[in-house]
Amino acid sequence: MLSEVLGRAFYDDPVMTWVLPDDAARARGLERMFATMTRHHFLRGGGVEVASAGAGLGAAALWDPPGRWKQTRLEEFLMMPAFIRAFGNRVGHGQQVAELMKEHHPEEPHWYLAIIGSDPTVRGGGYGQALMRSRLDRCDAEYAPAYLESSNPDNIPYYERFGFEVTGELKVPNGGPSLWPMWRRPR
Repeated sequence: MLSEVLGRAFYDDPVMTWVLPDDAARARGLERMFATMTRHHFLRGGGVEVASAGAGLGAAALWDPPGRWKQTRLEEFLMMPAFIRAFGNRVGHGQQVAELMKEHHPEEPHWYLAIIGSDPTVRGGGYGQALMRSRLDRCDAEYAPAYLESSNPDNIPYYERFGFEVTGELKVPNGGPSLWPMWRRPR
């Protein structure tokens, strides 16, 4: 269910549309990618948060605690077959995005918001905001900064409302879109 919500949330995302331009392949691939990442990486780190919407999920956030943002070799090995199935002949495009993000990831210990998304049917209902507040309150209590990359320029003002500041622009090679790294100091 979490992977379905995130798949729908990122269906129109500029980076995901570039990685998987075929609509049907993107719908299938995103769900598989999010399920795999959650199962093999995020559940172990304790950074999975969800917001209920009635009987289902309204939103989900996948966080990495300080010092845990890099996937282990074992996690990468376990995820690779599902990523190949998810991305097919576009797996190289997904790898380009991942490598660019790793290359520019800050060294200072921080909470890393890798993924946050609301189901489009409830977007604007406060589910994402509840998830952001929950984890950012913890960041502040621990006096820990937070980091994310926005893959959609339309979302930058949303993150700025929570205290994140744009620190640059990452351009995906070979005609790919941009990502915007954002940093939040603890309060």
